[in-house]
Amino acid sequence: MSLLSSALFNFKGQCVQSVSIETDTHSVLVKCKRDRRFKVIDPETGAPRTVDHYVRRRLSDLPVSGRSCVIEIELAQTRDRLGRRLIEATDFVVKGSRYTERFCHFISGLCRYMSIHAVSKHLGIRWETVKNIDKAFLLSTLPALEPEKITSLVHIGVDEVARAKGHDYMTVVYDLVSGQLIWVDHGRTSNVLINFFEQLSQQTRDGIRAVSMDMGQSYQSAVRKVLPNADIVFDRFHVMQNYSLLIRKERNKAFRNGTHHEKKMLKGTLFLLLKNAPNLNDKQSDRLDDLLESNKTLCTIYMLKEQLQALWDEPDYDSMITALEAWCQLAKKTRILSLINFADALWDRRIGICNYAKYRLTNARVEAGNVSIGLLRRRARGVRDTEYFKLKIRQTSIKEAQSIFYPEIKLT
Repeated sequence: MSLLSSALFNFKGQCVQSVSIETDTHSVLVKCKRDRRFKVIDPETGAPRTVDHYVRRRLSDLPVSGRSCVIEIELAQTRDRLGRRLIEATDFVVKGSRYTERFCHFISGLCRYMSIHAVSKHLGIRWETVKNIDKAFLLSTLPALEPEKITSLVHIGVDEVARAKGHDYMTVVYDLVSGQLIWVDHGRTSNVLINFFEQLSQQTRDGIRAVSMDMGQSYQSAVRKVLPNADIVFDRFHVMQNYSLLIRKERNKAFRNGTHHEKKMLKGTLFLLLKNAPNLNDKQSDRLDDLLESNKTLCTIYMLKEQLQALWDEPDYDSMITALEAWCQLAKKTRILSLINFADALWDRRIGICNYAKYRLTNARVEAGNVSIGLLRRRARGVRDTEYFKLKIRQTSIKEAQSIFYPEIKLT
């Protein structure tokens, strides 16, 4: 066969004999013969072996010129000292699979950006097969998460993500200095985070100065138990997210109890109340002013939202504590029950909130990772395999280094 065909398919230890089109499937069929110049290697020990006999196998390979491609190869079968028949080890065949290594790489690359269903449909491969190929490839290529080898942790961020909306949560941990994902595990209890901390060396645990998180109790208790010297920093995003829920509830309450005219004015105004004032255009600002002028309760809540956001501009811990105390007192004077309860909750967590002034930490990197995980979850429309989901989460934190279509092209 021509040198071009051999260079194109490039299977080590195989010589291309012929390339043809199958009449029934219209696939490209590449027939190969084993190159006798290469020694037979035991797949378990790596020692050289003698040939017992030769067997032929069919493998699916990368499409060629818009056609599916089938490679027919010849492999040597040998026997070990126990008399077991073993097929020789090869670099281009995935063990136990009917697909070439590069085709599995191609499938896994597509699964990074497409749903398993879409990849299955376009390549004509069963859904379960595509998922298993992607899972096996990620297991073999992703760098291991080894907490015991992690050093020099200073600031970390912890959060939870759902495998499906409202169901079956995972815990993710990021190094907020490097921005790298360093841990992911099933569950969101304190024991999950404690398990991660206990795998760290004592020196690494002692070096952690601050942990950024939401205001859930489980992660707090884990940090206080294992990292007694580390400060807890409540993430600004979660504080303001809780305040946005308060705004939403009060607006809904006003809508339910309002007159026809008031309901008409409230309709379509939620985003005006939640959006920051500098981001509104003139028309939106005028409409918001009319709403606040007509509803005293929403006006009070909105004004306090602007003041609450200003807390994170305070220069140090003491001034932030003072500003928070003043805000809580002001909120209680409004006699709005939801505001009073919210102020009490903030004051109970004042240390974690105001620790922001010491470290200027947020969970922005964690939330960015959660956005990628959310896109992954929506594309898959739910993930049933928890271990596979963990692998996909780890994949989102690693930049793709090579093009899936042109392996010689570096992307980073």
